[in-house]
Amino acid sequence: MQKTNDPTLKSFIPVKPESHFPIQNLPYGAFVPADGSGEPHLCVAIGDFVLDLHALPREEYFQASNFNSMDFFSRPTLNEFMGMGRKAWTEARTAISRLLRYDNPNLRDNHALREKVLIPMDKVRMVMPVDIGDYTDFYSSREHATNVGTMFRGKEHALHPNWLHMPVAYHGRASSVVISGTDLYRPCGQMTDPETGLTVFGPSRMLDFELEVGFFAGPGNSLGRPIPVDQAGDHIFGLALVNDWSARDIQKWEYVPLGPFNSKNFGTSVSPWIVTLDALEPFRTFGPEQTAPAPLPYLQSTPSRPHTFDIRLDVTLKCAAFLTPERICRSNFKYLYWNMCQQLAHHTVTGCNIRPGDLLASGTISGPGETSSGSMLELSHGGSKPLRFPNGEERTFLEDGDEVTMTGWCQGDGYRVGFGETKGKILGIV
Repeated sequence: MQKTNDPTLKSFIPVKPESHFPIQNLPYGAFVPADGSGEPHLCVAIGDFVLDLHALPREEYFQASNFNSMDFFSRPTLNEFMGMGRKAWTEARTAISRLLRYDNPNLRDNHALREKVLIPMDKVRMVMPVDIGDYTDFYSSREHATNVGTMFRGKEHALHPNWLHMPVAYHGRASSVVISGTDLYRPCGQMTDPETGLTVFGPSRMLDFELEVGFFAGPGNSLGRPIPVDQAGDHIFGLALVNDWSARDIQKWEYVPLGPFNSKNFGTSVSPWIVTLDALEPFRTFGPEQTAPAPLPYLQSTPSRPHTFDIRLDVTLKCAAFLTPERICRSNFKYLYWNMCQQLAHHTVTGCNIRPGDLLASGTISGPGETSSGSMLELSHGGSKPLRFPNGEERTFLEDGDEVTMTGWCQGDGYRVGFGETKGKILGIV
């Protein structure tokens, strides 16, 4: 039987080459009808459709005994399924892939069932598929850390002394993680007036996006038992796009000595689709070399195995005066200095327990060159060099009405494994 990520595998659902959702992907999500009524149903994406996993006759289509007994896909979120581990994830993916194959008549020729379980995407509303218990945001792009550090401390002191020794992070606010399409109000807070130097309160004037990719935790660990770096991959359920919105003026005033707080907690956007590691497997690649200094032993992964993925990332900005969105950034997940396995190993090295559905984000993903900078802070050089657009508009930071869209995909031979998009618009203050 063909593997679920075989590039020659075909579905009976027509899928265009540029679609993010061929049979080689099958990312997980949750939906309600387009009018917002009803309870969430878990699903996977295939082409321009969602496959309703809740409505499938599971005793018939999921042969593995643990699916028959636990009935994971009748739940409103993926958390219980995430907690079952890699064997269950692979079994489910194999069963779903088999069901959607072009040469399997079971669903293909059952027109009544197809009408029930295969629903056009424009007929549904995607909702949060995970009950996120905790959210951690890393700071793992060397280019981003260097760019920002140079602005604030000068080139000689751009990286803090600890940055090349460990994946730096802070604990974020899970309650304000929102699904793509949720508009956000401009936050207010304390900041320093750039003209008077006085501490003032008001709406952020330096509102920013941050291009990130996050991963959702699987089984996790017991309190007091770290996850070794070479076992960390078995605790990663899948990846999603993340926009970690930031109020830079509030952040600049508050971040010493304990790091971001109100500058980050007003909203974090995630894409509705979670792409599994099985789908990403063909796109493994090596990240930046870590030799000077070498990581401590607990952060050293097997050197012969690549631990990151070649995921192309784009950011577009749409303003009221734009006829179409303008691309302002093109980056790649592989640029991250610290990989996911290192992030998870470091997070748990104290014995901190990770639970199914926890979200761990990468931090801003910037690459070499200005056009791969993953934030307005970098793109506009701290506001000193505005971005200029063909219609005459300029931006240093985000203005009310601006809409940021992030998208990402892996390019295969004639197909893509993609994440869809995460989108959000900035409204005025409440």
